[in-house]
Amino acid sequence: MTIIQQFSRQLEQEAQTTRKMLSIVPDDKYDWKPHTKSMTMKRLVTHIAELPSWIKMTLTTDELDFSKNPYKVENITNNGELLNYFERMVEEGKEYLKEDYADSLSENWTLRDGETIYDVSPKVDVLRMALSQIIHHRAQLGVYLRLLDIPIPGSYGPSADEGFKA
Repeated sequence: MTIIQQFSRQLEQEAQTTRKMLSIVPDDKYDWKPHTKSMTMKRLVTHIAELPSWIKMTLTTDELDFSKNPYKVENITNNGELLNYFERMVEEGKEYLKEDYADSLSENWTLRDGETIYDVSPKVDVLRMALSQIIHHRAQLGVYLRLLDIPIPGSYGPSADEGFKA
C-alpha cells in the first residue's frame, strides 16, 4: 500500500467517526463554549469540517500565507449545513489523494503570516498533521458535548455512553 493509499484509507476511516460526532451537534448550541479562551461550538465544528480541504491545499500549493490569504470561515448555521460542508470537504480531499501527487510529498510546504514563519515541513508531514488535526479537534468536540451532557459515539470502540466500562 502506498503512502497516498494509506492517507486515503485513513481519511475515509476518520470521516466515518467524524460524521457521527458532527451529526449530534445541536443547532441551539452553536454559540456555546466551555471557557472564555475556547472556540465556540460553531467555530470548532466548522474547523473540523474544513480540515479535509487541507489535503488539496497541501498538494497543490507550496505555502499558506495568512497575510495574502486572510482566513475565511464558512458560515454554518445548522447541522444540515455542517454535514453538507463536511461531506464536500471530504470528497474534495479524496479527489486529491491520488498517486499523481506522490512525487511532491517530499517537497516543503510553509505555513506563515507574512515574514513570520510558523512551520516548514515536507508535504507528507503536513498531510499527516491535517488528519491528526481532525482527530484532535474531534476529541475536543467530544469534551464539549460531554460537558453539555450529550451522549457521544465511540471513536475507536464504544464510548461510555454506548456501554463501555472503564
